[in-house]
Amino acid sequence: MGTFTVYKKMGVILPAMFVLLLFTIILAVALGAVYVPLGRSFRIILDNIGLISDPTLPEDQISIIYRVRLPRVIVACIAGAALSACGAVMQGLFRNPMADPGVLGVSSGAGLGAIIAITTGIAARSIYTMPVFAAIGALCAVTVIYLLSLRRGRIAPLTLILSGIAVSTFIGAVTQFILIKSNTYEVRRFVSWTMGGLSGMMWEQVRLITFPVLALLAVMMMFSRDLNLLQLGEEEAQSLGLESSRTRKILLLISSLITATAISVCGPISFVGLIVPHIMRLIAGPDHRLLIPASAIGGAIFLTGCDILGRLPANGEIHVGIITAILGAPYFLYLLIRSRKGGVAF
Repeated sequence: MGTFTVYKKMGVILPAMFVLLLFTIILAVALGAVYVPLGRSFRIILDNIGLISDPTLPEDQISIIYRVRLPRVIVACIAGAALSACGAVMQGLFRNPMADPGVLGVSSGAGLGAIIAITTGIAARSIYTMPVFAAIGALCAVTVIYLLSLRRGRIAPLTLILSGIAVSTFIGAVTQFILIKSNTYEVRRFVSWTMGGLSGMMWEQVRLITFPVLALLAVMMMFSRDLNLLQLGEEEAQSLGLESSRTRKILLLISSLITATAISVCGPISFVGLIVPHIMRLIAGPDHRLLIPASAIGGAIFLTGCDILGRLPANGEIHVGIITAILGAPYFLYLLIRSRKGGVAF
């Protein structure tokens, strides 16, 4: 795809998606046990960020939106953008539309870090402790998988996937063993975290997730052209001057850091990194200069929308991870069946 065509599509697709994201955010902060009209919700947001001053806004509704709902929605947007953009990069690196960030064992490593923080009682000391332990566990798992797949300075994609499966299985067994020795409260807290949830998010979690994810996404975007070259094949990319092995290492590291940061705060949320990039590829095309930002915005819309669906039931909310699994699993099966009919091996 030519540069002019890419920027032309960017000028249409990205602004339209951004407008849809803003509407989704306003809808998400308006809906809940206490409904706040959309217009008033928008004015409350503008008032709190200093763009307008409206003394007539009700204090109770300001408190609900600014202290309870808006932090939750921002975390949903950042986490959705992180998982979806990393999914687009993973699918590009492996040239496989069924790859997602979980292929690196990030979720299993984060789970082990989280259960260690819970069972040792460290998680009760600070709201930052469990996310930090989860992030450390995720990065340790990725490091082990990376070292296992490294051969003569190069990363073999198939070996990386198989190493990820093996290490994730082992980590899962260790996690299950720790759960057996844990008390009921610890098990419930861990199970609740693994379902992937956004309830109870505060501005502390927003600060914890926002800067690292946005900064790393900006760095990732700098490699979008290199990722395009990798689609041509290893030899072709090298003939065009690309150090493919170095590029793979950097992108794997950045994707791991972004994914670890996201799931350390809201828990492992499945299928966001799988289905959103695939849908965005159908809309925006395969060029990663457009695909990565489109996937990021699409992931933010998707996860925020799933959170809205999870809050609709009158008898209690459903974890957002359950909603994404309900929506994502059938789509994954659809991709699998379509690929088999088309004779494509993934």
